[in-house]
Amino acid sequence: MVQRAGAIDISFNLISLGDVQEPLMELSVGDFLQPIATAMRTQFLTTRAAARHMIPSRSGVILAFGGSGPHTLPGLGGFKVALDAVEGLRRQWAIELGQHGIRVLTLKTGGITETLPRDFPGRDEIVAGIEGAALLRRSATLADVGNVAAFVASDLARTMTAADVNISCGTIMD
Repeated sequence: MVQRAGAIDISFNLISLGDVQEPLMELSVGDFLQPIATAMRTQFLTTRAAARHMIPSRSGVILAFGGSGPHTLPGLGGFKVALDAVEGLRRQWAIELGQHGIRVLTLKTGGITETLPRDFPGRDEIVAGIEGAALLRRSATLADVGNVAAFVASDLARTMTAADVNISCGTIMD
């Protein structure tokens, strides 16, 4: 694929982490570690693979998704820990890839309610919780994520790296 396109300009890793959201005291070690291991493995591998192609051209943008803030909620299991770990890894990649002209950023949303299936158990309560916690009383949409991702990956944001971009509608305060 890279040979056909000629380069990789943007890498964006967005996957399910396979998290079990329960109180820590109720989790097995495996359920706790699952989202952390998945997040670290996939972020590490996709960033390393993309960076190998970006370094020769001395440009590129690595985008992580999720992010975290200083606050958490009970019952998230290893999910919040995984998001915190993604932020640590993003900072490490940024410091190592910056010298090669590669920018590394995280988009943090606080939750995209439209991605929850209509028949998801507890969906209404989850949506109400996310929107109720947001200062703007709504959540970011997939279109919002796409628009912000396009901006931060563009040359208009060429000065941004080693940072998270908060599009949480005020759910996560910096």
